[in-house]
Amino acid sequence: MSEIEFSNEEKETLVHKLSMYFRDNFDQELGQFDGEFFLDFISKEIAPFYYNRGLFDARAILESRLELLTEAIYEIEKPTEFIR
Repeated sequence: MSEIEFSNEEKETLVHKLSMYFRDNFDQELGQFDGEFFLDFISKEIAPFYYNRGLFDARAILESRLELLTEAIYEIEKPTEFIR
């Protein structure tokens, strides 16, 4: 799996959100430098769990849609004397 990477603008937004969360919930200031390190930690150690859950959910949706498509194909199949 490739590393999760963000653009500079995305990093800036994410660090800002982390800083606001720390300020609002812990009454603690999180500087830009510390925020970037914290974001790197989350991206490396925690984000893969969310990423994999997203893939799992996407796979489940795809499989259910594929099952519906397969059923639709069987519905329009013409009868013949051949057995599948």
